[in-house]
Amino acid sequence: MKLKGQKQESSDSSDGSKGKMTLLLALVALISAFGSSFQYGYNVSVINSPAPYMQDFYNQTYFNRNGVPMDSGFQTLLWSLTVSMYPLGGLFGSLMVWPMVNNCGRKGTLLINNLFSIVSAILMGTSELAKTFEVIILSRVIMGIYAGLASNVVPMFLGEISPKNLRGAIGVVPQLFITVGILVAQILGLNNILGNAKGWPVLLGLTGIPSVIQLLILPFFPESPRYLLIQKGNEEQAREALQKLRGWDDVDDEIEEMRREDRSEKEEGHFSVLSLCTFRGLRWQLISIIVMMMGQQLSGVNAVFYYADRIFQSAGVESSNVQYVTVSIGAINVVMTLLAVFIVESLGRRILLLAGFGLCCVSCAVLTVALNLQNTVSWMSYLSIVCVIVYIIGHAIGASPIPFVMITEMFLQSSRPAAFMVGGSVHWLCNFTVGLVFLYMEAGLGPYSFLIFCAICLASIVYIFIVVPETKNKTFMEINRIMAKRNKVEIQDDKEELKDFHTVPGGQAEKKEVSSSEL
Repeated sequence: MKLKGQKQESSDSSDGSKGKMTLLLALVALISAFGSSFQYGYNVSVINSPAPYMQDFYNQTYFNRNGVPMDSGFQTLLWSLTVSMYPLGGLFGSLMVWPMVNNCGRKGTLLINNLFSIVSAILMGTSELAKTFEVIILSRVIMGIYAGLASNVVPMFLGEISPKNLRGAIGVVPQLFITVGILVAQILGLNNILGNAKGWPVLLGLTGIPSVIQLLILPFFPESPRYLLIQKGNEEQAREALQKLRGWDDVDDEIEEMRREDRSEKEEGHFSVLSLCTFRGLRWQLISIIVMMMGQQLSGVNAVFYYADRIFQSAGVESSNVQYVTVSIGAINVVMTLLAVFIVESLGRRILLLAGFGLCCVSCAVLTVALNLQNTVSWMSYLSIVCVIVYIIGHAIGASPIPFVMITEMFLQSSRPAAFMVGGSVHWLCNFTVGLVFLYMEAGLGPYSFLIFCAICLASIVYIFIVVPETKNKTFMEINRIMAKRNKVEIQDDKEELKDFHTVPGGQAEKKEVSSSEL
């Protein structure tokens, strides 16, 4: 019989060499991302193009009810609610991640979540017939809850079913479909397609179609093997699911790695958000995902899109053609995220994070100069366009897709749902804050707003360079051991458990054995 260390070495080498993209694994990734992540992106930009026509509908409905036109301040308030309720709903959805994935499973949560999307699509699609704008605002909240769950559960699900040598590439697929969703909404929202007075209800209602497709197909695919073995304790179902996903019967090495993780989980117990925040053994993992999520949303991506239209107009693009330029930016976003899928396993997560935030940082700095000088130096308008494109490239290859991959990889099964709940909440809260604050920033600071985003990108780079390790081609337990050194805790070789504290059923932390390196 092999020693545990020998077994582990065998597992590490075989996982890396045997892991391949099977047809079933590809289908699970595509259906999960299309049915969930796609709609997150679609609903981010779907109301941008038809905004004037939707506001006219708000005003006309109010006039029909009350006999007087809507006050402009009240109309602005209603439209602000329509826009901001989506990220606020996303925050609520993120807060539902931990209980739902633990009780319903990863696949089960995605299936239940589709109901939010379908109900929302029906309400938005029929709002004009029903002559009510209130249901649009309500639907944006419901759609936000859907997106909040989807944006966290899909990366978790795909990360758990992937072999370690494909985990990064498959983990970027949800972000790829988010960008595809944004692009599709931009194309369908063109004035000559559905972005007009008659087409906008259809444009809003189309969001339910991917959910119906996922609801019909996803039940035939396997649940996460890690969830089945570690959380449900059903090794037979886990082995069967893993054999289907890998395309062969010999999955003993991966099952053994899950068993080791399971033994570690039983020592630590399952983490709530509170126990995660107070557990010393996961301190730097938690700080890292918070920093990366804040950097992702506070790095100015919404501001760049906001400024993009006027930047292109200043370069001579006619206002009637700006919508096509917006589509081209969306296409660049898709292409660069697709590139990230293919390079993340060769270059690694850390390099893409540093390069992505680096490009965003430089772009924001140069864009500040270009916007201030574009009225005096003619070619500065073209430099601004280059900055926008470079910024989109940077965000697409690193800042957007990689943080969600890192949450999956830096946490074990027991703490992963709580970690996604924290990371997702930070993601949506920062998204909501930027939407709320940026217009005031822009009014007060103008182009100098980008210096704030530049500083945030720079701070993210420094933190990632110092703290965040490379996780490429490593098992979850190997990554756990790397982070244990920074947390100043030890992991016992035979049980691979943290020797600092562990969670007990009462939710309290019990002293187990303090590391000799503890401060």
